[in-house]
Amino acid sequence: MVKIETSVNLARKVRLHAVRMVNKGGSSHIGSVLSIADILAVLYNNILSFRPNDTKWDKRDRFILSKGHAGAGVYAVLAESGFFRTDKLLEHYQDGSVFSGHVSHRGVPGVELSTGSLGHGLPVGAGMAYAAKIDNKNHRVFVLMSDGELNEGSNWEALMFSAHHKLNNLVAIIDRNHLQSMKSTEETLALEPLADKFKSFGWHVSVIDGHDHDKLTDTLNRKYTTPHIVIANTIKGKGVSFMEDQVVWHYKTPEGELFDQAIRELESQ
Repeated sequence: MVKIETSVNLARKVRLHAVRMVNKGGSSHIGSVLSIADILAVLYNNILSFRPNDTKWDKRDRFILSKGHAGAGVYAVLAESGFFRTDKLLEHYQDGSVFSGHVSHRGVPGVELSTGSLGHGLPVGAGMAYAAKIDNKNHRVFVLMSDGELNEGSNWEALMFSAHHKLNNLVAIIDRNHLQSMKSTEETLALEPLADKFKSFGWHVSVIDGHDHDKLTDTLNRKYTTPHIVIANTIKGKGVSFMEDQVVWHYKTPEGELFDQAIRELESQ
């Protein structure tokens, strides 16, 4: 039986690791990592089938982080899930490190696909799901995307392709924090009515609180006859009071007293 308190604690650890990683590396995108920490924790604790000591296990579920700039979160959850030692995380963004700012599969156990140029995770995930169908494989493919990257037309081609081929082994998750690099998604290029658009493309659509571990677990475990897309309403910078819903933390690095405050807040949760 799934223990929700375990995934909640995992999300807290992911956030703590990520804040320390970007502080030491002088990197950024911390707001984007914090908004998906709960989703990552639920996936790796409650949903995905994998073997940390056999990363090419044929029956493993596939996970792609399409919003590759939030790679620190994936590295953190992989370390906590046993793919490599947690002390390796502080190599993030250092010269010669395999833990690059944007998620990379080169030298990092458990990463299926290098991403960073937005709009490619869902098309590749659709290809993986289609191949699994052809080969009569039972694993599922999960793709975690940003709402801002829906500006990329390649996603909408993949949505059509997936529905046409009835890829019910494919689950897309939208990190719907309503903010992208410079301003809100609706100011940049309006996405709403988002759920209706996905439905019109032939996908089953769920809209949930992206920080609710019970709802995430229940929703991501469900299977349908069509591909499934989950609009996970989240808060950019979730867990650190001064970062929450602030677009500046898309790029800013927590340093000095702000870093100390972020660690104190996360450790107290």
